[in-house]
Amino acid sequence: MLDSLLIPFRSQPAAPQLREGYRLLQDPIPSPEELNRLMDVCGEQPRASQRWLQAIERSAWHLAVRGPDGLLVGFVRSTSDQALNANLWDLLADPQDPDPTEILAALLHGALTRLRRELGGCSVSLSAPPEAILPLEALGFLVDPGGIRAMGLSLGSPGANL
Repeated sequence: MLDSLLIPFRSQPAAPQLREGYRLLQDPIPSPEELNRLMDVCGEQPRASQRWLQAIERSAWHLAVRGPDGLLVGFVRSTSDQALNANLWDLLADPQDPDPTEILAALLHGALTRLRRELGGCSVSLSAPPEAILPLEALGFLVDPGGIRAMGLSLGSPGANL
């Protein structure tokens, strides 16, 4: 039978397990204050509360990781044209956490699982911190495929409250 000879395009790694007490959540939406605290510890510029509310409103969905004490330690959100393209934004993991790579891996796996389910076959782009490269490669991402490098532009001036 031909079906028995087919192999999957790419096997997917098992979902990473978060340590006891950590939870990957879709709801509720973190507050702008929580997101800005996470941005600050990650070395990113905080945003005005209204900008966060607009970003969340215009996103298709978000995922968050909370630690045993309920503190927000990870976050990512997605936008999409609902057809061919999806973007992951604000990929953050608290560097003060004992294992931020585990948090990044859980966020990325959860995001890609959801995208495969909702928009199978779309291309996915994201801007990621250097510590996310290993979890991204484990999920099948290629860094600079064929020598193609992405570029980005921050429209806010350094230190501006975007």
